[in-house]
Amino acid sequence: MLFIAPDDTISDSLVHAVEREFPWIGAERVRDLSATWAAFDPSVSLILIDAVFLSEIDSCSAQLARFHPAAMTAVMQDDGRRPLSPDEVFASRVVRGVLPMNLKLDVWLSVIRLMLRGGEYFPLAMFQPYLNNGIPHSDAKEAKPAIKRQAALEESGQLTCRESQILEMASQGLQNKTIAAALRLSEHTVKIHMHNIINKLGAHNRTEAAALFHARRVAAAGMVPGADRPVISTLT
Repeated sequence: MLFIAPDDTISDSLVHAVEREFPWIGAERVRDLSATWAAFDPSVSLILIDAVFLSEIDSCSAQLARFHPAAMTAVMQDDGRRPLSPDEVFASRVVRGVLPMNLKLDVWLSVIRLMLRGGEYFPLAMFQPYLNNGIPHSDAKEAKPAIKRQAALEESGQLTCRESQILEMASQGLQNKTIAAALRLSEHTVKIHMHNIINKLGAHNRTEAAALFHARRVAAAGMVPGADRPVISTLT
């Protein structure tokens, strides 16, 4: 198991806790990505990178695959130092999980155990801004317009609450797997919801459904078309 983090980020006590809980593995610490370009004995099964390296990790994917072909990579999240957004995490070709560093030790070790077994973990708190009707704003004054927009969409398109929520998140450019993780659904379930949404709105595809949603949102809020942020059309 390999920690990639600046000096003094990972404490000795945390390393010892890992080695006590999982006596069959060793825990190593390195200060930057370049220090991982070597084979370790035993081979590395889990790589945990500090969030400060997230923007660099994809450019190093070839080296990681070469020296640590069996390793899963996850990013360590410390809300007080480097907040993470779902968009940047899911944009990575390498990262397959997020490990919050503010969990109780027993819970934290349980997440480590899951990752060592190949499981993926993404904390619900990371998606919290999107769970308020899919709008990434924490300001309370946004809540009433969001509810008004959702009600108008449900009435005009006969969408369920869940469908309305999924469509609003999709209209922001979020991929199905991101929406699924945020709402604790399977990706297949999200795809079924999107299929139903497209049919109910009489749209031809996902992008057109998002455009219809945006138009109705503008009308419901009484806004001038184009005054709100544009709908993202690079949907998959």
